[in-house]
Amino acid sequence: MKKLEIIIRPEKFGETVSALHESGVTGMTITDVRGQGRQRGMVHIYRGNEFRVDFVMKVKIEAVVPDEVVEQAIQAVVNAASTGQVGDGKIFIYDLADAVRVRTGERGEEAL
Repeated sequence: MKKLEIIIRPEKFGETVSALHESGVTGMTITDVRGQGRQRGMVHIYRGNEFRVDFVMKVKIEAVVPDEVVEQAIQAVVNAASTGQVGDGKIFIYDLADAVRVRTGERGEEAL
């Protein structure tokens, strides 16, 4: 099992979730986050005044998937979330030792 931590632009959220469902990902957790990478924030002009936003709004999607679904899920996110511009996001992939369904006590992939 792997845990995917996907950070994307908010405007690509709907397309990305649909693509994940189509690739076989059944469950996920969503968090609104702010961050900074190579994009280094943004400069906005409001009523003639320039101001800098150092941390840009993003959406974080966390999903635990079986090993055989990982590459499909990654490709689905890349296809759905990419605009070709700096700030499209990142996917972090973690090995997951175990998972337990609280209600039944099932473990491993059965718990997903």
